[in-house]
Amino acid sequence: MAVVAIFNQKGGVGKTTTCLNLTAALARAKRDPIALDLDPQGHLTLASGIKETIPSEASLAAFFKQQTPLAKLLRDTPAGWQIIPSSLELAKIDALYGSDPNAAKLLKQGLQEELALTGAPILIDCCPMLGVLTLNALLAADRVLIPVSADYLSLQGVLRLDAALNVLETKLQRRFERRIVVTRFDSRRKLAYTIFDKLRDRYGALVCNTRIGENVALASSPMHGLDVFTYAPHSPGAADYRALAGELGNSGFFGA
Repeated sequence: MAVVAIFNQKGGVGKTTTCLNLTAALARAKRDPIALDLDPQGHLTLASGIKETIPSEASLAAFFKQQTPLAKLLRDTPAGWQIIPSSLELAKIDALYGSDPNAAKLLKQGLQEELALTGAPILIDCCPMLGVLTLNALLAADRVLIPVSADYLSLQGVLRLDAALNVLETKLQRRFERRIVVTRFDSRRKLAYTIFDKLRDRYGALVCNTRIGENVALASSPMHGLDVFTYAPHSPGAADYRALAGELGNSGFFGA
């Protein structure tokens, strides 16, 4: 079982889009992925085709609040993979567990007890802030994928995020295997190439060769509850995420 946390503290960098389409790519490769929507906004849940309002007792909030086993919260998406959906109740978890030092270990324990035997890759769409929910995702994860949009503010954001992960590594005495993927890459703009080159200069091979270009299909598909491969299989966006899934898969990022 490989657990991948997809995280960036900056919004608008394609975090949910990346989680959605990598999950879809793994499903098409018959890897039977499981997606966890750990963001109270529930965008991954909606983008996966689950349009109805999710009650708290059927979402990840039930795991944190009532200790409902994760396996009982799994549900099938229209595209065929499984997801544990989000609900607005997740927004209360930080207040509920904020003073409990052991709260950050809950998801790791739950995954080991309930889903480890499946051997399926698990992708977590993280909340865009470093609180109890994200700490749960990071402690549960084997690997961290950091989407970074090709603009100056995102570049500054990833520098701060990398520093925060380094502090956590020291405190937890463990290493986060991480990769960075550049998203919203506009090949017409010199700045996009500059940002990519600066990331490569600083992080080397941690930066994926595949860049995710600006694409209408990637922006439109979640509105229809579809991944880009289903919505626009011949689009540049589908080609980019197909390439990214292949690059990460070939490096063992999603496990054996």
